Amino acid sequence: MGKSAILLALLVAALCAAQGCTGPIRSDAVPPALAEQAKIPGIAEVRYRIGVDNQMLKSHGLESVQREQAYLAKTGHQGPLPPAVFLAVSGGGDAGAFGAGLLNGWTAAGNRPTFKLVTGVSTGALIAPFAFLGPAYDHKLKDFYTSLGPQDVLEPRNFMAALFNDAMADNSPLWRRVEKEVDQALLDAVAAEYEKGRLLLVATSDLDARQAVLWNMTKIAASRDPKALTLFRSLMIASAAIPGAFPPVMIDVEAGGRAYQEMHVDGGTMSQVFVYPPSLHLQQTGIERNRAVYVIRNARLDPEWAQVERRTMNIAGRAISSLIHTQGIGDLYRIYLTSQRDGVDFNLAAIPASFTVPHREEFDTEFMRALYQSGYEMAAKGYPWVKVPPGYSD
Repeated sequence: MGKSAILLALLVAALCAAQGCTGPIRSDAVPPALAEQAKIPGIAEVRYRIGVDNQMLKSHGLESVQREQAYLAKTGHQGPLPPAVFLAVSGGGDAGAFGAGLLNGWTAAGNRPTFKLVTGVSTGALIAPFAFLGPAYDHKLKDFYTSLGPQDVLEPRNFMAALFNDAMADNSPLWRRVEKEVDQALLDAVAAEYEKGRLLLVATSDLDARQAVLWNMTKIAASRDPKALTLFRSLMIASAAIPGAFPPVMIDVEAGGRAYQEMHVDGGTMSQVFVYPPSLHLQQTGIERNRAVYVIRNARLDPEWAQVERRTMNIAGRAISSLIHTQGIGDLYRIYLTSQRDGVDFNLAAIPASFTVPHREEFDTEFMRALYQSGYEMAAKGYPWVKVPPGYSD
């Protein structure tokens, strides 16, 4: 930004301060004393705050097994429960093309399982519903991650948005795309899988409370509430709402007989990928079955070298991307160690270091197509799943 632009920004800021200019308004946040009472009006018990609602999450997990057993009995299944296969899809922005390609290549390989649990964060939350519903929705994944361009995701705002708005870009194009792809038919399909005992969870971050929140998307769909479709879409967008870049999603709640609003943003601000909280001990549930988890990390695991310009924004941007990279590695260690404790077979996929197609801008269509194809080809040949996180040895 040049000196004249800075002076103009300061002048406008001063004028607005004098005249009482305000940015986007919101309802009051939930007071800390009422946080545990906050509910989504009309749609009960569809979310879990990490470290707070673990007992409810455990209870809902056991109920899902009961639904699964009832469904299997109707189909004539006898004997022990089949293996439970979990899928966790991470954040990564437009690098989600890797996960989309991998899932579709897995279908082509002919051995893609039906997942008991699918979880998603950020771009992973955009992938998760389609991954959950299986190969019949592969074409939607391919289209989303090979035809998308910057204009299909965001509309840039001017530099004054940094001072007087809630984000540097408007993500209305992404809203329109999600509204097109996530319709009532998709919601009904998710609800049908809920009755079979399957689970779909996405993560957001409650910025007011600085709290990670897991949302039971299957239960939302199965609620048949008139607001369910809007909430389902909103949570997909919220999980991918990068703070500062995209507007937060305001979620209306009730607590103590009053209406409040929570500000939800990208779930990746709390965790890049998740399966279930470590406080849930699967071995202590009394349910005997084989379990496996497949983690798709939509990022490279090796550090990527880059010459950093000696400029404030370049330095800060590089540092933040380094923090995200390191956080993602830490998340993999947490999942791995929890899996080891609970007897869950761990499997990891990530963008290979050999992938070197230039990334010229965010939502670069050519980059996404190449990355999709890389994931697809690796999986179609039989993906070489890694059994431990990077740098870990037994």
